[in-house]
Amino acid sequence: MLRKNIYKWHRTTSLIIAIPVFLWALSGFMHPIMTTFRPKVGTQFLPPQAIDSGKIKLPLQTALAQQKVSAIANFRIVQMVGNYFYQIQLPNNKVLQYISTQTGKILKNGDDLYARYIAKQFLQGVKKVEKPLLASTSTIMHQELQKETEATHDCCVNATAAIMNDTTGAKVLSTTFIENFDEDYKNINRLLPAYKVSFDRADGIRLYVETTQDRFAFAMDNKRKVFDTIFAWFHTWSWLSFLGKGRFIVEALFCLLAIATTLMGLYIFFTTKSKKVAGNTTVKARFNHRWTSLVFSLFTLMFTASGAFHALEKLETDYRDSFYVSNTFETANISMDYAKIVASLGERQLTNLSVVKIDNETYWQVYSKKSFNANIKNDKENPRGDVMKDKTVPPPSTIYLHSTTYQPLVNGERKYASYLASNFSKNAEKDTTSIEVITKFEGEYGFVNKRLPVWKVNYPYNSKQRWYVETSTGKLAAKVNDNDLIEGFSFAFLHKHHFMDFAGKSWRDFSTMFAAMSQIIVVIIGLMLWRKARNKGKA
Repeated sequence: MLRKNIYKWHRTTSLIIAIPVFLWALSGFMHPIMTTFRPKVGTQFLPPQAIDSGKIKLPLQTALAQQKVSAIANFRIVQMVGNYFYQIQLPNNKVLQYISTQTGKILKNGDDLYARYIAKQFLQGVKKVEKPLLASTSTIMHQELQKETEATHDCCVNATAAIMNDTTGAKVLSTTFIENFDEDYKNINRLLPAYKVSFDRADGIRLYVETTQDRFAFAMDNKRKVFDTIFAWFHTWSWLSFLGKGRFIVEALFCLLAIATTLMGLYIFFTTKSKKVAGNTTVKARFNHRWTSLVFSLFTLMFTASGAFHALEKLETDYRDSFYVSNTFETANISMDYAKIVASLGERQLTNLSVVKIDNETYWQVYSKKSFNANIKNDKENPRGDVMKDKTVPPPSTIYLHSTTYQPLVNGERKYASYLASNFSKNAEKDTTSIEVITKFEGEYGFVNKRLPVWKVNYPYNSKQRWYVETSTGKLAAKVNDNDLIEGFSFAFLHKHHFMDFAGKSWRDFSTMFAAMSQIIVVIIGLMLWRKARNKGKA
């Protein structure tokens, strides 16, 4: 009686999960193929460039006072086609302001211009700029603009003209300031705010860039949009988004039902015997279904168990974006001696500057050029062009100089990382068990976290919690403990087949596609069996 009921339940639940499993398997089979259709870009990494000290003519404090800026949250120095600007973060304002380091003039729509400038470098590759570039002189208007620029040395006019009238490569169609994730720029990309820069190309390519760190975030084109839409509908069920987090519960329930169906099928296999009736197509179909299901049931359990775990894990809110330092520096108190900062570097070349607070003390965060080439594979070695995922970055060479004494803070990077982690976790700095720098995406700190380099700060509390902090932005990159590892590794190994990493990406993709195809085969044979049995019953 029990066996008869299990057979009945198995047939019923199999019909319920057939379409969901088929769609999951089909989109899962397509996923490795999708990675080969990623938009090709010139580079995904802009190496730091040495600052031309001769272009820093106006002190930061003077430039801010000239524009009547009473306080800032932070600043950097950036260059656009050879013209230097103070990139200013104002308190409670996500759009950055740009003030010329030579004239103190404000660059109108500076953040928009800078997004265009770096996006074009990402798309076309980095071009070395020896001197400030002028606008195109193909028309009389441009010639007049050049004459005016040369006469006034107005770097704001110069930068604007050069960027807006740049005719090399694809033309920028539009820029959009992104404050929230959407269907194209999903939350897996992590970085906000960002700019979407759309180009006039046949493939409709648009790049997402982060201007605060000159960072490439994401690339989308028309072909990838089609694949992403299919994957979102078939695999992650975006059409259920109106349920909010209830979508993850629905996904988990179907996964659990698939697990139960598989276990019932295994019970039936090991408690019954295959019939052999020559010429009976129904019996033959049942025989094929029994043995293919047995062979492929391991993949079914791997996919569905890890999928259910992953869906349920998403019910927890990811609060990482709420962890960041928020400082305010009064202009009257920002008296920066640029010469002393440069002198402190010795033979190193200054690449950038910021300001931070550590234990209520203000420090200049000084970046310098180091003889290190990021380990980035070229397109021939890496056909996907996903260099950000495979790169290794240099460990931070930043030094921290006290804002008034200009004395360096011993182990400044490590101390700032410890300070940030303590501030975020509310744990005492003395309770830290270890601190280490992370320069590559691997292990529990995967590419999904997007930020490098970061510092991993370990504590003995809450299942040995680890806080990954990014000192360049003062933000939390990730928070992990031993309990999180169970879900992370189950999804990586059982769902994405990272147990095949030793053989390389091609074999891992083959393993994933083979397993996904096996599920498609099981579903098709099962539906054929059901149809034959149904037709036989009608007869």
